Amino acid sequence: MFDRILIANRGEIAQRVIRACRELGIKSVAVFSEADRGAHYLELADEKYCIGPAPAGESYLCVKKIIAAAEIGSAQAVHPGYGFLAENAEFARICRECEIEFIGPPHEGMEKLGDKVAARQMAMAAGVPVVPGSDGLIKSESEALMLAAGIGYPVLIKATAGGGGKGMRVARNDDELRTGLKGAAQEAEKAFNNAGVYLEKYVENPRHIEVQVIADQQGNVVHLWERDCSTQRKHQKLIEESPAPNLPDVARTAICDAAARLIRSVDYHNAGTVEFIVDKDNNFYFIEVNARIQVEHPVSEQVTGIDLIEQQIRVAAGEELPFTQADVPCNGCAIEVRINAEDPSNNFRPSPGTITKLRIPGGRGVRFESHVHQGYTISPYYDSMVGKLIVHRPTRAQAIACMLRALDEFAIEGVKTSIPLLKKILRDPTFQAGEVDTRWLERTIDQFIP
Repeated sequence: MFDRILIANRGEIAQRVIRACRELGIKSVAVFSEADRGAHYLELADEKYCIGPAPAGESYLCVKKIIAAAEIGSAQAVHPGYGFLAENAEFARICRECEIEFIGPPHEGMEKLGDKVAARQMAMAAGVPVVPGSDGLIKSESEALMLAAGIGYPVLIKATAGGGGKGMRVARNDDELRTGLKGAAQEAEKAFNNAGVYLEKYVENPRHIEVQVIADQQGNVVHLWERDCSTQRKHQKLIEESPAPNLPDVARTAICDAAARLIRSVDYHNAGTVEFIVDKDNNFYFIEVNARIQVEHPVSEQVTGIDLIEQQIRVAAGEELPFTQADVPCNGCAIEVRINAEDPSNNFRPSPGTITKLRIPGGRGVRFESHVHQGYTISPYYDSMVGKLIVHRPTRAQAIACMLRALDEFAIEGVKTSIPLLKKILRDPTFQAGEVDTRWLERTIDQFIP
């Protein structure tokens, strides 16, 4: 087991890893930018180092500074959290070249899975269903038009790199395809320094189902069941839950088995998420692998009782998973909402500022993961997430009721948040019936935000 781990991240996930290290008896080394100086969570770390000014490119995304901090802090491993450098294969390679273990998958596997075209080909080789589409990157407009004619409109133009909905366009005819190709490529080049795009058949109003997996270095792969992340706006998730509502057991078993089969077929260990879209007939199609821990991982922890951050660290240290697939339960229902400092009534504009009042909910079945506190200033330089509120109850109806009670208890002043919107969504009959698809909120947003 490691003696010292550096956390190459900030905020909520940095605090989460620091806590896991403390429970495992591991010294934690934190890094922070000038914008995060004085944040209370840094006091929980055994050591902390400033790595630069507020802009992420000069601090949290600066590989040289992260490696220097790890060496100064005598860290044997680096936990990247999510975002920033978490899926940067080059960073993982450099860490290991410097004899610092990267708590994540091998950089070779990460590199392949990070390219959506390559990941799609690996899924097909593993017998995992994929959405009909191009076999590789689109090389010309004429090729795209010919492929779209064969696939049938509507089609989805997707960037091969990155995520978060960037470099994606829906085209319903030839003209939209021509315009979308240019727009998607330009956006992908700007966001990911990679203009490559490919085509897929656009599945109308699908559900977004993802499967949490973890694999050790001995070849054992286990899934921790599925999460439904369909409640989203412009590809940004608002609410996640497990198990997925109204998903038949046969489809559930098939999708989870397919995720584990794909991970087993590639050179991969540590945590990851295999993402699928599911159509109205419960046919499922692979879309991508997130080779890291995700924001919504507490949902899977609550229903299985497995600490994913702890298992990430143990797997990276070479330990074998202490459980098999048969040992992983799925008890009750867990729901997570992301509370963001933003103004939904003003096109979800970020609302940075100082928190002047904060009352955190509690009680049976309630968990709050956050680094903020009264007097904390939410910076305009980073993600606007205040925290994640998670509830776990025996049934979905009880979990929804618990979440509404907890959100009513939650009090925050000084910044605008997404809490009023979340409460309206949770009370909506369509959500309560478990009939949400990925476009539902965009279709109905006016009834929640006048």
